[in-house]
Parts: sequence; C-alpha cells; structure tokens
Amino acid sequence: MTHTSEVIVVTGLGGMGLAIARRLGAGRSLVLADFSTEALEKATELLAGEGHDVTAVATDVSDQASVRALAESAAALGSLRAIVHTAGLSPVQAGPAAIVAVDVMGTAHVLDEFGAIAKQGSVAVCIASMAGTMAQVAPEVEHAFAVTPTAELAALAELDPGNLDPGAAYSIAKRANQVRVRAASVAWGMRGGRTVSISPGIISTPMGQAELAGPAGDQMRHMIGISGVKRLGTPDDIAAVVEFLISHEASFISGCDILVDGGTVAGLMYGTAAK
Repeated sequence: MTHTSEVIVVTGLGGMGLAIARRLGAGRSLVLADFSTEALEKATELLAGEGHDVTAVATDVSDQASVRALAESAAALGSLRAIVHTAGLSPVQAGPAAIVAVDVMGTAHVLDEFGAIAKQGSVAVCIASMAGTMAQVAPEVEHAFAVTPTAELAALAELDPGNLDPGAAYSIAKRANQVRVRAASVAWGMRGGRTVSISPGIISTPMGQAELAGPAGDQMRHMIGISGVKRLGTPDDIAAVVEFLISHEASFISGCDILVDGGTVAGLMYGTAAK
C-alpha cells in the first residue's frame, strides 16, 4: 500500500489510544506503538481491517533508544502531523518505579525524540491527568520537572520511587507531564510545531474501570457525583479534543494543558459553595 505523506503516531493502544487512532487515521499514515506486542497486533489488525494505512512499531517509551527508533520509523513515512502520546501506567497497574519510568520518562523521551523530527504544523499531544492538576507541587519543583535535562530527570529527589506510593507517584508524574509539555513548546515552536497536554478526568477505558474496581473506587465515584456532568468520560470525548488540538483551528494553542474532566476538579474545589 502506498503511504500518504502525513503521519499520525499514537503511543499506547488502550481505549483512548484506539479511539484517537481511529479518529485521526483516515487518509494518513498511521503509526501505532505499544509495549505489548499482543495489544499492538490486535490494534493493527483491527484498524487495518477498517481501511487504515497502519505501521506497527513495538516500543518501550521508558527507553529513549526505543522512542528514537519509533520517531525514525515515522519520519521515514512522511511529514509528522501529530504524535499523540497516551502510553502510561496507573496506580493499580504498577508501582512507583514503573510509573516514574513510563509516565515521566516516557513523556520526556517522546517530546525529545519527536521534537527532533517536528516540522511546520507538527503537534505533540500528551495525555496527562486531572490528578496532575490537583497535585501539590512547589514552584521550584515544577520548574525542575519542566527544564531538567532528560538524562538527569529521573535523579530528581521528588521522583525517587522509594519516597512515593503509587498514588502519589501517579499524581506527581502527571504534573511533571503538564509542565514538561509546557516547557517543550519553546523548542518545538522553533521548528514550527506545537505541544499541548490533555488532562482527562475519569474515563471509561480498561484502565479507568480497573481503577474504579480498585482501592480508590469509592473516591472516584464520589468525584463523578460532584462533577458538573455527573458521568464517566468516554474515549471519544478525549479523541474529539485531540482532533481539535491538531487542527489548524487550534494553531494558536501551545504550551498549555487542557482539562477534560467533566467538571470534576471544579466540583472538588467549589461543590460545597454551590449548595
């Protein structure tokens, strides 16, 4: 099959990744990346069967060389339109060390390696979380998360897995993602590209359902109840925002986080005052 010149890369093939790939892939070269070869094979078969032009690349985002190989594979197919980075681990899936390696370092690697092939109009959309919005992080620590060279990032004391439980590691990792994306917008902008993060609320994906069934399930159901829209989010809710953010209509949006949580953070902050 002849590849098109516009390339979309999606890392992580859970519920959100699949919805995003399906929404953005038509008429473009679609590059799928995941650590799980089983998930990668299933997604490739599904989307290719739907008519998408798919290239599969097994990728470990915690390994910079692996992400570099992914970026090189994408560059060989044409011009990078967007890298949508959804790969990540939640507190019920992994301990602090793996969360830091995948969620923090993975995002840093993606921003670095795809920044090197970014061109005019290229966009990086990284999935963070509303947990990052709620994380209590000192300004000087946020600054370190944002600008510390990637090779030194994991050595920051605040990212020491020995000092974190899985929930704290996840919240801090997602805050690090938000500010890392903000800072990366400067370098990407010099190449004509943009960077944006999305912070979803509670989304009905396999990961989200696992969290609802886990120790934090009651707290999460409470948050849904006090949110403005009072429902779980869907993968399509996130895919719709990604589609807008990579479009020309969003060409003035860069270096920021978009909270897509159904009003959950607002409910936590102001719910009592509304009664």
